[in-house]
Amino acid sequence: MVERSTLREAPQWSAGGWLGTLAPATRFILQGEPLARAAAADVIGVSSAEEPCRARTNGERAVLWLGPDELLLRAAAAEREALAGHLASALAGRAHSLVDVSHRQLALELSGRHAANLLNVGCPLDLDLTRFPVGMCTRTLFAKAEIVLWRTGDNRFQVEVWRSFAEYVARVFIEASQDFAPD
Repeated sequence: MVERSTLREAPQWSAGGWLGTLAPATRFILQGEPLARAAAADVIGVSSAEEPCRARTNGERAVLWLGPDELLLRAAAAEREALAGHLASALAGRAHSLVDVSHRQLALELSGRHAANLLNVGCPLDLDLTRFPVGMCTRTLFAKAEIVLWRTGDNRFQVEVWRSFAEYVARVFIEASQDFAPD
């Protein structure tokens, strides 16, 4: 049997500074009514992301809008247990589904002047800054893997991906990077 601590370790890639693995994080998927989403946002300490496809942040905490009734809640890895308890209390009696997906996925960071071009190798979205501005996020596909894509800077993206697809996604990025000059 694989130990839980082994599952939490994220693979690392050496790709010239433009691709990296972000630190482990606590992640919850919340589906629920507006009052449940607002209660969870209060616990996270970030105003509710009610604008479609937008993320809101406060330090290491974030609320990402994934759908009309679905949010991705992120916080530091060390906050997982405490946050789960606070969320359970705040959501008691409200129609909702709260699932801890901390172990399921990890975040890659893609940065540099070719970041959008590298994403477009496997993602059909228009990633022009005027169409996909800083703070925008969405669930989409990259190659054959489902991802949550979040633009965190003009030339910086966070790619939330299931651990089982992380190496595949990173290798597609690395292969595609051969067509671009270094940053």
